[in-house]
Amino acid sequence: MSCELPASSRATRASPRDALEAPPGYRALVVVALSPLAFALVFACWTLFAVLGVELRRDLALGGVAFAVLLSTPMLAGALASLPMAGLARRHGGRRVMLGCLLLICPFLWWIGHAQHYAEFLLAGLGLGLGAGALAAGLVYVAELGPSRHAGLALGLYAAGMVGAGLGYLLLPLVSQAYGWRTAPLLYLLPVGLVAGLLWLFAEDRAPPPAGDSLEDDAPRPPLPSRRARALVLARRLADGAVWRLALPYAFLFGAFLALALWLPGHLAARFALSLQEAALRAIPFTLAVGAGQVLGGWLADRRDLRSLRWWICAFVLVCLFLLSYPPFELRIEGTLGPRTWHYAAPLWGFLALLLPMGVAMGLGQGSLMRLIHRDHGGDMALVGGLALTLGGLFAALLPPVFVLGSEWLGLSTAGFMFLYAALIACLLAMLADHARHRARPR
Repeated sequence: MSCELPASSRATRASPRDALEAPPGYRALVVVALSPLAFALVFACWTLFAVLGVELRRDLALGGVAFAVLLSTPMLAGALASLPMAGLARRHGGRRVMLGCLLLICPFLWWIGHAQHYAEFLLAGLGLGLGAGALAAGLVYVAELGPSRHAGLALGLYAAGMVGAGLGYLLLPLVSQAYGWRTAPLLYLLPVGLVAGLLWLFAEDRAPPPAGDSLEDDAPRPPLPSRRARALVLARRLADGAVWRLALPYAFLFGAFLALALWLPGHLAARFALSLQEAALRAIPFTLAVGAGQVLGGWLADRRDLRSLRWWICAFVLVCLFLLSYPPFELRIEGTLGPRTWHYAAPLWGFLALLLPMGVAMGLGQGSLMRLIHRDHGGDMALVGGLALTLGGLFAALLPPVFVLGSEWLGLSTAGFMFLYAALIACLLAMLADHARHRARPR
C-alpha cells in the first residue's frame, strides 16, 4: 500500500512565489555579475584619499603620519564591520546588507566633497569603511547563491572587484584636473546609486522555506539557543586551529594588497620623481594583476585541491619583497688598483617588473585560499570568511602609519617592504608551528 500523496495534493503545496521565482541559473548569473561591481565601487571609494593625496595634504597642511592615519581609517572601520555584516548577511540576506552598505556610502562621499577640517575627513573615512561591510556581505551572498560547481571561479570573480582601485587611479586624476578635486568624490554617487538600484531590481536573497512546506509544521520546535550559548559556540569555533589555518595567510595577502594599493601612488611619486597622477597610472597594472590572479586561483581551486599552494605563494612573495626592500646604495671596495665603487638604484621598470608577478601570486593565493575556506567551512562562511576579512583589514589599517614611521625613523624609502617581509616571515612561522602540531596530533 503506497502512502505517497496524490499529485493533486502535491500540486496544491506549490506556493505562488515558487511559480514566480527566477530559475537558479539566472539567479547565479545575477549574483556573479552584480556582486563584483559592488566590490569594485567600494574599493574605488577607498582610493579617494590616496589619489587625492597632494591636494589633501596641501589644503589641510598634513604631515606624513596624519595622512597615513587618514588612509587607515576606512580600512579600520571596514575591518571592524566585516564580521557583524557577514552575520547580518547570513541572517537577513546578503542582498539587503549589500544594498544598505552601498547606500550608506553616499552621504559620506558627499561629505568628503564639502569637508573643511581634518576631523571631518576622518569621520567621513570611517563612514566609507562602514560601507565596506558590503565586502563581507557580498562574500556570504556569492558563497550561498553562486554556482556550486564553480564556486571558486565565482568567488574569484567577486574578489576581482579589487581592480576598482585601478578604476580610481584612472578616473580621479582626470576629474580632479578638469573640475577640481572636490568634485571627484561626487563622481562616485551615480555609479553607487546605479549598482544599488540594479541589486534592488534584479538580485534576490535565498527564500525561506514556505510555512506549509513540511508535514510536521505542528510539531514542537526546539527553543533558540541563548546568547550565552551562542557565544560559547562561537568561542569554540574560533579556538579551532582549522579556522585560522586558512584565514591567517589569506589575511596577510589581502591586507598587504589593500595597503599597497593605497600606498603605492605616493611611494612611486616620491621615489621616482613622478607626479601623483602619473604614479597612480603606473600602479594600475599591480591591481589588475591581483584581480586576474584571483580569478585564476579560484578557477584552478575548483579543479584541484591547492592546499599546498599557499606555501609556494608565500615563498615567492617573500623573495619579491626581499628584492623590493633593497634601497639605493653604494658599494665601495678597496682594490689593488685603487677603490672601486658601484652604485645600485632599482629603475622604475625593474620595480614595476617585480610588482607585476608578485601581484599575480598574491591574487592566486587569495583566490585559492577563499575556495578552500568555502570547501572546508561552507556552513560557516560568515564566520571564517568574515574573520579572514577582519584580520586582513586590521593588518592593512596598521600598515600606512608603519610605512611612514619606518621611513622617517630609518630614513629608507623601502621600509614598508621591509616590514611586509618581516610580517610574512612571522606568518610563515605561525603556519609552520600549526603544521607541526597538526602532524603530531594522534589520528
